[in-house]
Amino acid sequence: MAGGPLADDHPRDHCGVFGVWAPGEDVSRLTYFGLYALQHRGQQSAGIATSDGRNILVYKDLGLVNQVFTEQTLTGLRGHIALGHCRYATTGADTWRNAQPTLGPTPTGTIALGHNGNLTNTEELRSLARSVAPEDEDLEHGASTDTSIVTALMGLAGRLPGPVPFVDRSRTVTAAAPPDPSAPEASPVPADSDGPSDSDGHAGPTHPDIPTGVTGALSTATGAGSGSPSSAPLGDPEPPALVPAALKVLPRLKGAFSLVFMDEHTLYAARDPHGYRPLVLGRLPRGWVVASETSALDLVGATFVREVEPGELIAIDDNGVHSRRFAVTRASTCVFEYVYLARPDTIIGGRQIVATRRRMGAILAQENPVDADLVIPTPESGTPAAIGYAQESGIPFAQGLVKNSYVGRTFIQPTQSLRQLGIRLKLNPLREVIEGKRLIVIDDSIVRGNTQRALVRMLREAGAAEVHVRISSPPVNWPCFFGIDFPTRAELIAASMDVHEVCSSIGADSLGYLSLRGMVEATGQGTSLCLGCFSGSYPETIEKGTPIPGTPGATV
Repeated sequence: MAGGPLADDHPRDHCGVFGVWAPGEDVSRLTYFGLYALQHRGQQSAGIATSDGRNILVYKDLGLVNQVFTEQTLTGLRGHIALGHCRYATTGADTWRNAQPTLGPTPTGTIALGHNGNLTNTEELRSLARSVAPEDEDLEHGASTDTSIVTALMGLAGRLPGPVPFVDRSRTVTAAAPPDPSAPEASPVPADSDGPSDSDGHAGPTHPDIPTGVTGALSTATGAGSGSPSSAPLGDPEPPALVPAALKVLPRLKGAFSLVFMDEHTLYAARDPHGYRPLVLGRLPRGWVVASETSALDLVGATFVREVEPGELIAIDDNGVHSRRFAVTRASTCVFEYVYLARPDTIIGGRQIVATRRRMGAILAQENPVDADLVIPTPESGTPAAIGYAQESGIPFAQGLVKNSYVGRTFIQPTQSLRQLGIRLKLNPLREVIEGKRLIVIDDSIVRGNTQRALVRMLREAGAAEVHVRISSPPVNWPCFFGIDFPTRAELIAASMDVHEVCSSIGADSLGYLSLRGMVEATGQGTSLCLGCFSGSYPETIEKGTPIPGTPGATV
């Protein structure tokens, strides 16, 4: 309910993805809990696909993870491979048909696919798919998303124009079996080598230059193979079935994509050349996990191995983890992952998010000091930055607002009188804490200004003497094309007002933003960031006519 009565002004990410290859484990339950850890990335629908080596079964529906799945549905999702997805719609309507994972046929069986991000050339890809598909074929099976187009293209890859993709024989393979504590360590070896594979589970570099509403609807597909996954010897030069198709399709995609997909025998993951959205690889005692964030690895007991590199395709099967390149890396991770989107306990680019946000708050205090009695956060997203601001400024930190964590997505619509309460449905001020006090209120961003305007008014009504708003990111001036639902420039308050005008609009006594330099410094990522929503300079060209995600009908 992006625009519902309980919606707030914060940016939202496209989706969360999770995949597991683990024979002998309850993969559907692992995926369920993995999605629980990623619920913040998408609350409109959830789905899980599993494979037992012969069939792929998909279960998905609208709602939160715990609304979609029950003990009974999880028990029915059996196999040794699973992928899960939780969705927030930036492309395509919030309908069951657009829920993921998507499902489609391939020449060798079936593909199930989940996507986090947003493609900028969807119409070009749709036209390409229609040009090579049989006439009158329903390519998207009633869906209307960039993900459904990618799924269709994977099945049509053999018909796409252009040469057969080169399969990199120098790829790295890491053994699928769990490490033997008594065995000596060995380094990753090329797939064509007869030598041993990595015994500690850490996949090495792949290239010398790469650093280390239908309710409860079920979809079933029967693949070409039968029985459990094959046991080809480690180093078999034949790539997993969907690798050639992926190497032909992935270079055609523009924009942001962190993909997790599967056929009957293999789990795959791929990340766009810019690495806009996070994607990580982890190890279980008897298998492997890929996920949008390290917090999901923690919840299922997986050990973090490394990030999936921008421009990398990995495949996980009985023979181990196979890694290949499909594009040159041009790292530009979305800075809003550090500002707001990722969980505080996640690690991206070697930096723990909570530490980065505290550092943002500390720099914000240096750049925008003000005399006050208390520093309070807008929970929960403003809390780490507020702690950093308080520590740097020496002004006491306090919890002046209580958040109702269970208000968010709801199918029960409030009455008109409750709707008029607006932000009070989510936040309630502690009068005994804030009455008569000069407050510094820390939030992560201002988009339209609606939330901050209502918050300032509420704090004054609760007796605050002064309200000074401090934002731990720069002014958002431009829309995002890579998976966040920032609106058009006309709706972004900072695009049409300077800082003093925004301050007056939200009713604060003063307003201060973190500088672009300060934000980048806090992340520790140097130039490897996408700053487009702040600077208007994007890592790749945005063609005229490109749709603006989250704003139906709006284009560049």
